[in-house]
Amino acid sequence: MTANDLADLVVVNGRITTLAPSRPEVQSLAVRGGRIIGIDDAATAARGPNTTVIDLQGRRVVPGLNDSHLHVIRAGLYYNLELRWDGMPSLADALRALKEQAERTPSPHWVRVIGGWNEWQFAERRMPTLEELNRAAPDTPVLVLHLYDCALLNRAALRSLGFDASTPNPPGGLIARDHKGEPTGLLLAEPNAFILYSTIGRAPKLDFHDQVNSSRHFMREMNRFGVTSVSDAGGGWQNYPEDYAVIRHLAEQKQLTLRIAYSLFAQQAGTELQDYARWISMTQPGEGDDMLRMAGAGENLVWSAADFENFLQPRPDLRPVMESELEAVVRALVASRWPFRIHATYDETIERFLAVFERVHRDIPFDGLRWFFDHAETISPRNIERTRALGGGIAIQHRMAYQGEYFIRRYGRQAARQCPPVGALLAAGIPVGAGTDGTRVASYHPWTCLYWLTTGKTVGGTEVAAAENRLDREQALRLYTQGSAWFSGEAGRKGQLAAGQLADFAVLSADYFSCAAEEIRRIESVLTVCDGKIVYGTGEYAALAPELPPVSPKWSPVGRYGGYQNEAPAPHAHQPVFGADGRLWEMGCDCLV
Repeated sequence: MTANDLADLVVVNGRITTLAPSRPEVQSLAVRGGRIIGIDDAATAARGPNTTVIDLQGRRVVPGLNDSHLHVIRAGLYYNLELRWDGMPSLADALRALKEQAERTPSPHWVRVIGGWNEWQFAERRMPTLEELNRAAPDTPVLVLHLYDCALLNRAALRSLGFDASTPNPPGGLIARDHKGEPTGLLLAEPNAFILYSTIGRAPKLDFHDQVNSSRHFMREMNRFGVTSVSDAGGGWQNYPEDYAVIRHLAEQKQLTLRIAYSLFAQQAGTELQDYARWISMTQPGEGDDMLRMAGAGENLVWSAADFENFLQPRPDLRPVMESELEAVVRALVASRWPFRIHATYDETIERFLAVFERVHRDIPFDGLRWFFDHAETISPRNIERTRALGGGIAIQHRMAYQGEYFIRRYGRQAARQCPPVGALLAAGIPVGAGTDGTRVASYHPWTCLYWLTTGKTVGGTEVAAAENRLDREQALRLYTQGSAWFSGEAGRKGQLAAGQLADFAVLSADYFSCAAEEIRRIESVLTVCDGKIVYGTGEYAALAPELPPVSPKWSPVGRYGGYQNEAPAPHAHQPVFGADGRLWEMGCDCLV
């Protein structure tokens, strides 16, 4: 064996889950040039005098996790500004952190709690009140986003925005008011989230230097949980190419620690076709490399096709103009062979989308073109089959882990048992990938998703999914690794730990395959490898990980509190109460809406 055949890195003495049929578990891996070059005996033979050798001490290793739907680029730009309530066990803890952060945050900046939590995770089983926010932060503006259904603003934020009795409701939202017509601080996404998007967009941003720092720290946070790949679904107020400058800078500096495949998201109603025509002339799917590449279009193709998933409100009816607007964009994309993804919560929406896709397919065949629905919580058997016939896939997320109680209250427990119908999707043989839809409508935390996939339970412990829609642990892991690779056009290149595959893997803090179900939510990575390089380490492996610059700005919540609060949940005062008809009798919280 020549020096060019020797490994850069060898890990030994592990319980390595490969997800490869021929060798499902091995003890060692060898890596060179960002790829796996051997397992077990072949790994031993590849060791040379300059090879880094790591003893795993019997720990479980899995392929790097791959989130099929995460807003990672947008999240990175704002991460250092955000106080994350993700995983906090009590509202008392959350409010204490908010008060402390308000005292540390300089003017004109705000304290921003931007999604990723719900009241069911708290011991108190309730939302904060507006008065609690005002007491915690009398002078510093505070915005607390609850999923994508409402936001709470304290009085200082109302003053900063200039909201008063004369402020009109923006399109697509309501400003709650008192008996004098003055805003109370509650913003309602009714019937869509525009009021939430636009209000967040008015808060101060970080400068370029701090956005670079913020993005690096958010990627490290994802590496902390063993995530090595992400399909970025774009987002509102995420313009191309302007808002991609930071991630491109990090790619040029070789500072990416996640593989990112990004899609371009239409930003303005009425100009979607012009936007995609312009982008088709500027870039093309596949542009980039294995660390950062353009994947296609979506998740928002046209604004008239947005079926907003607020289960506190009735299902929205899309306007009749949707079909013609969507068809024009889809025709342009298919003609240019651009893969695309589209947000679709409800079967009624999917029914109409598929009619458009089938019409386009008759004129411009989809054959071999990668396309898929995001979410699809209520897709029917008929539309699963229509999706399969057109060669589509479905990227599912753990939104029901955060909104299951709300869905039950509106549609009943029996309907919730099939949301989404994971068993039927897999039985149909269509591509399925798992993810989170973080960081606003749900947390970016991958192990909450794997907990939900395997137990069918929400973050509050409510059992929602039927037995046929719960997966065994290996199936769930496959969706979060091999399954998601299809959605970025990388099937067969990653998701397994076998010779020739990309060298992405995570060494876990607990054995995912044997730990108690509740412990799945506590798992972290102790060593994460992406592209054959160590990108995260803790404990005895901490010295192997590259150092990050200190969090900036110095007052950032991340520097004090970090990201996901991975603590054991406090005992809940009570569980939700269901009637014989399966409907929720008592929500157990005051959700203000």
